Amino acid sequence: MNSLNAMKHRAPSSPLRLMYRVYKYVLPEVDAQLDYWKRRAEMIPDPELRTQALASIASKKFHCQGGAIYAAASLDDRHVLTPLIVALQTISDYLDNLCDRSTSLDPDDFRLLHQSMLDAVDLEATPKDYYALRRERDDDGYLLALVETCRQSIAKLPSYPQVKHQVIDLVSLYADLQVHKHIRKDLREPRLLKWWEENRHSYPQLQWNEFAAATGSTLGMFMLFLAAAHSGLKQKDADTIRDAYFPHVCGLHILLDYLIDQEEDREGGDLNFCNYYDNQSQMVNRIGDIVQNARRDVRVLPAARFHRMVIEGLLALYLSDPKVRKQEDVKRISKQLMRRSPLTRVFFWLNSVYIRAKQYRLSVG
Repeated sequence: MNSLNAMKHRAPSSPLRLMYRVYKYVLPEVDAQLDYWKRRAEMIPDPELRTQALASIASKKFHCQGGAIYAAASLDDRHVLTPLIVALQTISDYLDNLCDRSTSLDPDDFRLLHQSMLDAVDLEATPKDYYALRRERDDDGYLLALVETCRQSIAKLPSYPQVKHQVIDLVSLYADLQVHKHIRKDLREPRLLKWWEENRHSYPQLQWNEFAAATGSTLGMFMLFLAAAHSGLKQKDADTIRDAYFPHVCGLHILLDYLIDQEEDREGGDLNFCNYYDNQSQMVNRIGDIVQNARRDVRVLPAARFHRMVIEGLLALYLSDPKVRKQEDVKRISKQLMRRSPLTRVFFWLNSVYIRAKQYRLSVG
């Protein structure tokens, strides 16, 4: 695992070093990327597509900021990794908005939209008309430009051929989830449960909602991009990374996302995987178990301290979100999950609060 061992010496091993890189490099460079995509989105002729593109950037910026942590693990490669991570995450967030607030309930439409993510990570694929099955179609090349940005960045990753299979597998699972969870409400659960039956033998430790949540994460993809930035990666290294991140790190990521979005999803009539636990106590215990499993899984990776910081950072980022304070049930769960937190998590929690407050002051100033 020479390539992964090389990353061990480049990745920050302490919270202070990681946050130094976040403030100095990650936040400014993500801002620059998103400013560019915001300007592109503002030029979209179709009002619905323009609205959803701009809303996804405005409300889900922290997804890109969090994902770009992987660029901070290898500063020499960040000029390739940051545009790639931001572009792929922006596709994900934009399509999520389109499907959540869709004028369509057509699974074929959702499948074609998400083909853009698959084409973005497969240099042998031919980009398509991703809006062919919906009424709103004129985005002035916005989605295609995001796809091409991903492809141009991927072409610069020396070991991408070794991770391509695993990346495509994770993107395929992500696309499957988006199709199943956005179709007609009466069909969603039956489709998701059927999908789980096809996969449960591989993940007997999970419940169906936890498997579905894990497939909704982009973190495994971003970690594979980081590994591919180093020459000499082996196929078995890609397999190791995939297994270290999926399902527990990925599952934790999206369960926390759903946890803080419960009220928003109730109002929008959207499916939320945290609603499938019997009670709050079970939810806290299951998420706690997934945290422990995630910590165990990443021990096999060089730079394991970096990956443990990612796990603590996820908990800090989501549990410090302002949405938590507005939901009494979520606030109680958050307190339980933060109880007896390691200092690293508390440190990241304080930094997350500071970053949000600073960005809010800038936005209203």
